[in-house]
Amino acid sequence: MRKDVHEANRLSWNEATVAQDSHRGDQVAFFRNGGSTLYPEERELLGDLRGQSVLHLQCNTGQDSLSLAQLGACVTGVDISDTAISRAQQLAQETALPATFHRMDVYDWLDYAAKKQLHFHTIFCSYGTLSWLSDLSTWAKGGAAILAPAGRLCVIDYHPIMLTLDEEQQRRYPYGMEKVPDMVTWKGGVSDFVAQAGCGLPGEAYVEGIASFQNPYPAYEFYWGLGQIVTAVVEAGLILQSLKEYSYCNGYKPFYEMRQVGRRWYLPAGQPSFPLMYSFTAKRCK
Repeated sequence: MRKDVHEANRLSWNEATVAQDSHRGDQVAFFRNGGSTLYPEERELLGDLRGQSVLHLQCNTGQDSLSLAQLGACVTGVDISDTAISRAQQLAQETALPATFHRMDVYDWLDYAAKKQLHFHTIFCSYGTLSWLSDLSTWAKGGAAILAPAGRLCVIDYHPIMLTLDEEQQRRYPYGMEKVPDMVTWKGGVSDFVAQAGCGLPGEAYVEGIASFQNPYPAYEFYWGLGQIVTAVVEAGLILQSLKEYSYCNGYKPFYEMRQVGRRWYLPAGQPSFPLMYSFTAKRCK
């Protein structure tokens, strides 16, 4: 586990979150009016959440967490970024939605939850989360330990195959890593993905906000293969229930040449398809 890298990423996320949040409009009014930032894929993956306790790991500023609460769940959000959690806590207070937020490294929080004997019906991770984890096995085992009987781990993320390619669809990054010290270094740090997505993200209206954001802190990611991810979950004692791949991206344009249909980005017509996102659910038996 690379706690030193996690802390470096915390600084980068703190800076990026300020820029990202500057493009979001009146989020309080958005949620008070019943708004949701979830895509149809997450709703299908999660199913009926009414009355469930949901743990949202790496929750960022809490928009998706509050959207889960809108579906009737009691939500706990965890993120390493001080700035993100501060904003999430403010939103929860001002919207009065049933969500609480904790600023902590995900591994520290999983250990804390196990010691406190906390249990959740659902653990949820979404979009660009697993690549920040330096130890898949510890993450999977930590999550499995705090799932309630018949509880589920639900993950939707960008596909590892897509992450091997640069903006011109040229192979540039590794597919999976053989050892933990291997990682991808981003000298420009965490980007302003909200500005990059523009109106492609669900939620409140896009605001111009901070322009030409430059992050002074570098960031580091760990690129895991799909086999490594699924194996870590199964070895943690969970039973895989579903595994789905998608030929499009939600709210994110990974390559220069793509076509937009609604809030989805597809490869150009005539190009052979390959998976751009994936999702899975895994269940604890007892």
